Amino acid sequence: MIPPLRLVRWLRSARTRLALGVLAPLGMLALSGLMLLDMRREAWERAQQISGNLLQVIEGDIARNFEIIDLSLRAVIDNLKAIEGKGLSPELRQLVLFDRAATARDMGVILVLDEHGDSMIDAGALPPRRVNNADRDYFKAHKVRADLGLHIGRPVISRLSGVPVIVLSRRIDKPDGSFGGVVTASLRLSFFSGIFARLGLGRDGAINLYLDDGTRLMRHPVREGDIGASIVGLPNFEHYKAARSGSFVARSKSDGVERSYTFTRVGDLPLILNVALSVNEIEAEWRGKALVIGAAVLALCGLAIALSLLFGRELARSERMRVELGRLSHIDGLTGLANRRRYDETLALRWSEARRSGAPLALLVVDVDHFKRWNDRHGHGVGDTLLRELGARFTDAARRPGDLVCRIGGEEFAILLPGTDRDGAQRVAAGLHAAVATLSVASVATEPVTVSIGLALGPEDEADTAEDLYRRADAALYAAKSGGRNQTRSAPRRKPEALRPVEA
Repeated sequence: MIPPLRLVRWLRSARTRLALGVLAPLGMLALSGLMLLDMRREAWERAQQISGNLLQVIEGDIARNFEIIDLSLRAVIDNLKAIEGKGLSPELRQLVLFDRAATARDMGVILVLDEHGDSMIDAGALPPRRVNNADRDYFKAHKVRADLGLHIGRPVISRLSGVPVIVLSRRIDKPDGSFGGVVTASLRLSFFSGIFARLGLGRDGAINLYLDDGTRLMRHPVREGDIGASIVGLPNFEHYKAARSGSFVARSKSDGVERSYTFTRVGDLPLILNVALSVNEIEAEWRGKALVIGAAVLALCGLAIALSLLFGRELARSERMRVELGRLSHIDGLTGLANRRRYDETLALRWSEARRSGAPLALLVVDVDHFKRWNDRHGHGVGDTLLRELGARFTDAARRPGDLVCRIGGEEFAILLPGTDRDGAQRVAAGLHAAVATLSVASVATEPVTVSIGLALGPEDEADTAEDLYRRADAALYAAKSGGRNQTRSAPRRKPEALRPVEA
C-alpha cells in the first residue's frame, strides 16, 4: 500500500500533472468523437427515412396509374369479345369498347392493333389514325407468347403524338386461341418527370425508374442518353436483382458521385424504383457541426480517454462474462448439449411459432435402455462416456439449423424438430436407432447400446399445449419401454386408445 504522504507527493509531481494534463483533453476529444458519430448516424437515419417515404409515395402513385391503365386494357379486351359478331357501327363500336377505359394522368393513345400490327380501332379518333406497329418489341413479344399478360415496353417516340412514351399492352386472342392482335395504351414520360420534379433531392440527388431487365425508363434530373439506356452489368443492377427492396452506398459510374441508393419494386410490376441521395449532401450539416465541436474540444484530450479505455475494457470483460455465464446456463455440463432450461425456453418459442404458422412441431423423447445397469456394472465414468457419445450421435442425426438436441435429465434426451411432420420425425428416429446401433464404448465393446424413443406431434387443436406435447411423447416413450425397448412409439392424437409401434 502506498503511504499517504508518498501519494500526495506523486500527485504534486510535474510529471504527473503533465500526464494528467495531456490525457484529460484526449478523453474529451474521444467523447466528442462518439457524439459526432452518433450525430452522423442520425443524419443517415433521417436520409434513409426520407428516401423510404419518397419511395412509398412515388411507388403508390405509379402503381395506381399503371393499374388504371391495365384495367382499361382489360376492359377493351372484354368489350371486344362482347361485341364480336354484332355488326355495330364504327361509332357505336368505339363507344362500347372504351366505355370502361379510364383516363390516367399523362395517358396517351389507346389503340387496338390487328394481328398484322395495323391500327383498327383508335380511342382518340374516328376513323382510326393509320399506323403499323408490327415492328415494336411489345407486338413481337405478344405474338410469340400467349401467357405474357401485361407488357411494359421500353421508352419509344410515339408515331401518333411524337412524344416520348412507354407502351403498356395486352394480347388479344381469337376464339380459337390464336394471336388476334394487341391492345395498347401509351403513357407519356412526362408523367414520371411530373412526379419526380416535385421532390427536393439536393443538387446531386436523383430518382430512377427501371424495367427489371435493366432498361432505364426515366431519370430525374434528366440527362442526355440516360432514357432507354441499360445498366445491366453494372454493380448497382446486381443489388436490384438480389432483393425486392433495400439500400446500399455506391459511386456512380456516370458522374463519379457517391450516393446512398434506396430501392424497391413497384407493386407486382416489372419495375424498379430508386431514390439516390448524395453522401456529401447527407453529411453536409453534420460536417459543419463536427468542425465546430471538434475545434471546441481539441485542447481537452487526455485523462478521459484513459478512463474511457479502462471503463470500456471492464465493460467488455463484464459482457464476455455475462455472455459466457448465459451460455453455460443453457448447456449441459456433461454432454455439451442444450440443457433443460434451454429446452423449456425453446419449446415455448417453437410452440408459439407453430401456432402462428400452422406448421407441425415434432418432439422425440429418447431414453437409454438399461442405463442404470450400465452404471452399476461398469461405473459412472463409462456411463458418462456413453452419454457424451450418444449426444454426439443425436446431434449428427438432427442437424437442420432449427433442430435442437437437449439432455433434459439423467439418461433422457429430447429432440425438437420444428416444421417436421410425422413421417419426417419417424425418419429422424430411425436415424437415431441406426446411429446408436453402431455405437460401442471401448471398455464394454461387446455390450450393445439401444434407446427407446417416444414421438409426438403438435399443435393438434386450440386446447393443445406444449406440456401436452411432452406428456404425449413421454407416454409414447413409456409404451416403447413397456413394449420391449429399442424401438420408437408414435403417440396418436390426444386421448389415444393405443400407441402404434414404429420399427426401430
